[in-house]
Amino acid sequence: MATIINLKSINQLAIPATISGIAEPILSITDTAIVGNIPVDGLESLAAAGIVGSFLSMLIWVLGQTRSSISAIISQYLGAGRLDEVKNLPAQAIFFNILLSIVVLVSTIFIIEEIFSLFEASGKILEYCVSYYSIRVWGFPLTLFTFAIFGIFRGLQNTFYPMIIAIIGAALNILLDFAFVYGIDGLIPAMYLDGAAWASLISQAVMALLVFILLLKKTDISLKLVFPLNKELKRLIFMSLNLFVRAIALNVALMVAVREATALGDRYIGAHTIAINLWLFAAFFIDGYGAAGNSMGGKLLGAKDYSGLWKLAKKIIKYGMVVSLVLMLLGFVFYNSIGQIFSNDAIVLQTFSSIFFIVILGLPMNTLAFVFDGLFKGLGEMKYLRNVLLSATFLGFIPTLYFGKFLGWEFYAIWIAFVVWMFIRGLALVWKFRRKFKPLVQNE
Repeated sequence: MATIINLKSINQLAIPATISGIAEPILSITDTAIVGNIPVDGLESLAAAGIVGSFLSMLIWVLGQTRSSISAIISQYLGAGRLDEVKNLPAQAIFFNILLSIVVLVSTIFIIEEIFSLFEASGKILEYCVSYYSIRVWGFPLTLFTFAIFGIFRGLQNTFYPMIIAIIGAALNILLDFAFVYGIDGLIPAMYLDGAAWASLISQAVMALLVFILLLKKTDISLKLVFPLNKELKRLIFMSLNLFVRAIALNVALMVAVREATALGDRYIGAHTIAINLWLFAAFFIDGYGAAGNSMGGKLLGAKDYSGLWKLAKKIIKYGMVVSLVLMLLGFVFYNSIGQIFSNDAIVLQTFSSIFFIVILGLPMNTLAFVFDGLFKGLGEMKYLRNVLLSATFLGFIPTLYFGKFLGWEFYAIWIAFVVWMFIRGLALVWKFRRKFKPLVQNE
């Protein structure tokens, strides 16, 4: 059956994907907002939450790449009408991924203090990093499991169920944050930063359980490990390895930014924590159209419908740009008040306001990169995505940041480097897509 490409069909995937995609950033933003207003050591708690949150995001993004590989392969086989050939693939991929995540968890839990010392954390901030991470890290395998099953649903052209799970997880996290961080008189003592960590962990466990039940009840795909190994497992592993390297390059940029902000002082890492959470929130918001491109693009490629693929790319970038312009408008309208959601420290808010305009102005370029990034994952172009990130990080982001630092731009250098980083990523993907698929469309 031909794939219908219009606003309705794209939004049926994009809107639920947007909501499910922001599940993890909402967990981090909720922690940031509530932790930043803790009455005791609020600034130190905010800095610790930002440092640990960035490190956990790195781990999740690096090891969570199986989700995109599963989605790409399933959607391509769905488009080709051969889905039965890969029904045992997800269980094999998820088993390997969860096993790897447990190895990482066990290996980091004994060197927590050394890890966060590398981020220039010291004193009370380091102490809070250790206690916060010691709790939140146990949600790491649960999040990877949830993301992998989200990838299965996305490959099946279903982003609705992940949305439902994300809404439940985010709502539960917010409720538990208030209950555990600030306490409930006579029932729950105030746990402050540790309370935020427990709230996230419990929410992640509930999401993992619910998505597992939905997969069993609503699909024919089993998570029972069956041998022999699927013929596509090798391709999935290589795709995941390319995305693994890509994710490392991506997180080098994020980690270097955190390290440099921390080195500038508490006010800067506090402001950076607010800015990066808003940046990530906007990224996942825009990424809904990238998710639609991922699902529909893989299916169209499997069906060899290149004209439809070209039409899809034009539409999702147009719709994504509309979303980014709305976000830009909201950013400028609430410019002086949005930071107060996350902190009541006047110095932190002043520092955040000084660079927030850079975050806002970079949104259209972010849209170009995120939307085509999702599309390329659906097409299985993982090797090219890897090369783009390596180039953008090591030839764009890092040289720009340290050149800016040399010129005395300080905090501005970090966020100007982010703009350069996204500029390289966006233009490289557009160039490659036009070069590869325009001739195929003309030959149809």
